[in-house]
Amino acid sequence: MLYQIIILLIAILIIAGISASAVQQHKERKESQKREVLNRQRAIIEETENALAAASQMPVSQQLISIIQRRIHNSLQRSLQQSPNQDLQQKLKDTTAIIKSIDMTKPAPDHNSFKLPANDKVIIKYIQAVKKLRVILRSEQGKGNITAKVFSNEDKSLERLQLRVNIETLNKRANEAMNGKQQGSARQYMEKAVNALKLHKPQDEYTSSRIAEFTKSLSGLENDMKESNLAQIAAEKENESDGIDQLFGPKKKW
Repeated sequence: MLYQIIILLIAILIIAGISASAVQQHKERKESQKREVLNRQRAIIEETENALAAASQMPVSQQLISIIQRRIHNSLQRSLQQSPNQDLQQKLKDTTAIIKSIDMTKPAPDHNSFKLPANDKVIIKYIQAVKKLRVILRSEQGKGNITAKVFSNEDKSLERLQLRVNIETLNKRANEAMNGKQQGSARQYMEKAVNALKLHKPQDEYTSSRIAEFTKSLSGLENDMKESNLAQIAAEKENESDGIDQLFGPKKKW
């Protein structure tokens, strides 16, 4: 009888140990999942806040600003579900107030107001920011947070802005090449700009006027290059003629 009781107690201890281990593993797994969710939401918030900071320097609509702010709002809510704390609650409250203050009736800024930054590093960040905003838009549409119509309108607007950044960057480089007497490089930049403009659909006032301007500049550049080549050929022939005259002309008496 005592032997059976001992066996039973041992079995109970083993089962209790296994159960405790299972509970601990489950708890650790839940904590790990919570950390993963929090880290993912933290990354989304940080990425979106960076995009928002960039968007504030661009001619974008209030609709887009609202979409970005709501993305931050949604991530804050998910974070609070995993780890309620005062800082997150305050940030959620602030974001809610910002969203309510957005004037959706305010017209989007005219893209003609866009000015290319002078610094190349800033230009690169600008291009990256526009691309990131388009990725965010696509993500929000995939989650069902915005309609297909809103996505289409905002993505097309960003596409036009991205085109302007690229074209004005090529124009800047073409001008720098011209100033550096690098006519071949300047022509390549201009031709690349014209090709990009022609591929854009639908054509608008900006693309049409820019194509005309670049085409005119290319024509002038071609004429300048032809004149330069003719002048170079003439100079080479003159040098060649002088060499022949020296070779076969009357020899000087010493």
